[in-house]
Order: sequence, then structure tokens, then C-alpha cells
Amino acid sequence: MTFADLGLSDDLLKAISDQGYDEPTPIQAKAIPHVLGGADVMGIAQTGTGKTAGFTLPMIDRLSNGRAKARMPRSLIICPTRELATQVAENFKLYGKYKKLTMALLIGGVAFGDQDRLIDRGVDVLIATPGRLLDHVERGKLVLLGVQILVVDEADRMLDMGFIPDVERICALVPAAGRQMLFFSATMAPEIKRLADKFLRDPVKVEVARQATTADTVAQHLVQVPPRQKRKALRHLLDQEEVNTSIIFCNRKRDVSDLFSALIRNGYSVGALHGDIPQNLRTETLDKFRNGELKMLVASDVAARGLDIPSVGHVFNFDLPMNAEDYVHRIGRTGRAGRTGTAYSFATEKDGKYLEAIEALIKKPIARLDIPGITEGTKADTAKSSNAKSDNAKSDDAKSADAKSERLKSESAKSDSTKSETAKSDDKPAPQKQADNRGERNNDRQNNNQRRTNNNDRNDQNNNRRGGRGRNRRDDLGPPVVGLGDHVPAFMLVSVAPAARSQKADSAKKDSAPAADDLTSQKADETASSPADNQTTDAA
Repeated sequence: MTFADLGLSDDLLKAISDQGYDEPTPIQAKAIPHVLGGADVMGIAQTGTGKTAGFTLPMIDRLSNGRAKARMPRSLIICPTRELATQVAENFKLYGKYKKLTMALLIGGVAFGDQDRLIDRGVDVLIATPGRLLDHVERGKLVLLGVQILVVDEADRMLDMGFIPDVERICALVPAAGRQMLFFSATMAPEIKRLADKFLRDPVKVEVARQATTADTVAQHLVQVPPRQKRKALRHLLDQEEVNTSIIFCNRKRDVSDLFSALIRNGYSVGALHGDIPQNLRTETLDKFRNGELKMLVASDVAARGLDIPSVGHVFNFDLPMNAEDYVHRIGRTGRAGRTGTAYSFATEKDGKYLEAIEALIKKPIARLDIPGITEGTKADTAKSSNAKSDNAKSDDAKSADAKSERLKSESAKSDSTKSETAKSDDKPAPQKQADNRGERNNDRQNNNQRRTNNNDRNDQNNNRRGGRGRNRRDDLGPPVVGLGDHVPAFMLVSVAPAARSQKADSAKKDSAPAADDLTSQKADETASSPADNQTTDAA
């Protein structure tokens, strides 16, 4: 089958031939006729099989007749990342060069003014990321009432990035009457299917391969390494393999920057790409990578989709992706358009659950690769770890029994000790024990009273030296408050009311608590008669 058999126009066939393509891919062959017929389509195919051309080619033919109004695009394509949106725009430029169609690209990192000028002139094709599109809508610069074709590209990635609420809002802004909707993705999660069921009308499902499968043209290898040996293993593969153009994926932006700096120090031709890099630098880096000025690209998952660079021969998963489906998209950057490619993934002992999820998703194990001097230790450590886990599992019951026995012995010993102490206490006469305790309490009370009196004397002498400016001055305060117990802190014995204002309260206290005055006078007598206090006062 050729593209001519699909019903495309002559101008479009000429543009396809200029790019060197003669036969459509399976997803293109099945999807293009339905899109030309105006039906809603749900397309599912593994990455790298030509999904983008599967909807751009028929859209160019359908939009070739007609003219867009100002601020009212005739078609809308929503993409999850700037890179994917830019890639779709490149497809329209390549295949629509013989058609007089206008196009605008709305992505973040670009000034609003330039985008506003394009929209004001009217565009036939509007390609945008959800956030920037809604920004233009909220600013009143864009109206979606004229959209005839709505495309959601990489719908599962929209779900992963949290764009589904924005997509629902955008779909609601597009008129339902006469609207054609196209959903394309490599995988189709249940949430995406519910979204498609809500907005698509009797869609034609086009599935050319099982969901989340990898291309047979990509040779996959797994290297099990210690965490500190990953960079060494990567450099070994880069030096031993004939690597011309490759993408190295990391999970975090910080890891992208660190690995990029390390490869630069080792003399490699490499660029970096992640979400925090300004858009102009991201575009410049991708252009250099496409043109061959950069041989390697260290990137986060923003480059896992939308990068259609057929010359990429190798993909390195420096970090195993936490989401198994991202593995399919990452290695799909190589082996595209019928070419062969190679994918290497590095895994540490902590990546076991991610590796299991990936192999369960792709329905086959990944071939293990040994690197002399690097992977042997990892295998031995893994074997020891598995043996240790097995031994621990076998001895769990024994350990549990031993722990229970020790606990019973401990409880028995505590019980015997308690009984022994009780017996000893029973041997002492109760009256004698109470008398001893009473004597100890009396001694403690006398010591506390003596210490309290000494502190008060020192404070009075210090205040006299300062001219009565001390905060512990007591000449204008009433008598100390007594009656809260023998262990009341010293600061609580100071009255908070001036003596002049508390005479009535003092007289009432004297009538109701005569024992307090006796206790105060007793303290004063003990202070005067104490030789230690006299020495302290002289020293002060």
C-alpha cells in the first residue's frame, strides 16, 4: 500500500515524497481514511510508528479549503510538552508546504505579544500546550468556537502530568456540533478511556499493536551496577560502543545537571534538556542535537516524547523510570521509521520493583549485560542479599519463639523481684517506717526554709546597694504569702500587691492564719541565729 491509495491530494503526496516516504506505517494506513471521512478516532500504537503524521496528513487536506477568522482557529492540537508541540509544528511545515495554511504555536517560555499577533491574523492550525492555551483564553485573546478538529496527542502523558482537568475544560469550550475529535497515544489508561467516552462520539478504535509494547527494531539490555559505578559503566559503554547520537535519560532535573557536568569534564560532546531550562536554550540545544553538533543529550522525561530524530542510535536509561510506561516512550526515541536502535538501562539493587513493573508491562525479560570489573560485585552482593533474606525468612519463627521466651522470663523475673521487695518491706515495722519518713520530710522542710531565707537576705542587701532599684525589692510589698505548702517556689511567696493597698488583706490573713505569722517569725529567728547566714552576709 502507498500513500496514494489513502485518498490524499496530489500536493500532499508530493510533500510526502520530498521527505523520502513512499509507504505508510500501519497506524497511518488505518487512521488516515477515517480522519479524512470525518469520524472520531481513538488511535493506539507504540511510539515511533508515525502517529503524528497519522493525523497531520489528513488534517492538512481537510483544512485546505476555507479561511480562518481572527482569534478563532479552525483546528486545535493539544500536546503535553513544548517539545512535542514543536515537533507537531515541524510536521505541518514539512507536509503543508504546498498548501496555504496558517499555523500558530502556543507554548510557554515565549512572549505573549508574538503569539497574540499570529492569533489576531487568524490561523488554520493552532498547536498548544494546555497551560498556555488557557492563558490566552482567560486573557480574552482566543475564542474556540470555530474549532472543527480537536486533537489530543499523547493523551496518557496528559494524565501523568496532571493536565486532564485542563483538557476537560478545553474540550468543553469547543462546540460539540460538527466537531471531530482525535485521541492518539501509545498507551490508554482507564482515566483516558473515560475521558474519550465522555467527549468522543462513536469513535473508531485504531490499534495496530498491543498497548505499551516496544518495537522489535530496538535491542534492549540491562546492566546491574552498584550506585557509585553507574557513571563508570556509562562511560565504558560510550567508549566501547559506536555511539554517534544518543539520549541519556535521568529521573530528576538535578541528576540531569550533575551528569551533564560530569560528561563535559570528561570531554564528551553533550547537551542538557529539562523543564527548568529556558525555552530559547532548549530550542537551541535541540537544534544542535538534530544537526549533529551535539552527539549526546542528557535529558529528563520531557524528551521522552515528541523527539522525532531518526538518527538517534542509542538510548541510555541512566535511571530506571519510576513509571513503567515511560520506559516504552524513552527507548522509542531510537529504532524509529524502520531503523534499528539499542537501549541500555542501568539498575541498582533498589530498582527491583521498577524493573519488575517494566518487564511485566512489556511482557518479556530484558537481556542482562555484564561489564568486566563493574557488574561482578553487584551480582555477588545480590546473591548474598537474597541468601540473607532467605535465611531471615527461615529463622523468623525461631526468632519469634525466642523473643516470646525471653519476654516470659523477663516478666517472671520482674514478678519475683516485686515479691521480694514486698516481703522485705513487710519485715519492717510500719510505725518505725512512717516515723523515719516523717523525720526526713521535716529535715527537707527546714533545709528549704533556710535556703529561702538566705536568698531573701542576699536580695535585700543587693537592693540596698543599688539604691532600692532592684526588681526583687520588698520594702513596698506586703508580707509573704503562706499556706500553699512546704515546697512552694520562692518567687511565689512574694506578694503582688503594695503594702498600702493590701492592709485589709493582711489583717484578714493574720486573723485567719495565725500560724503563718508564727512561721514567719520563726524563720526570722532562725536566720538571725544561724552562723552560716552571718558569714554569708559579711561576705556579701
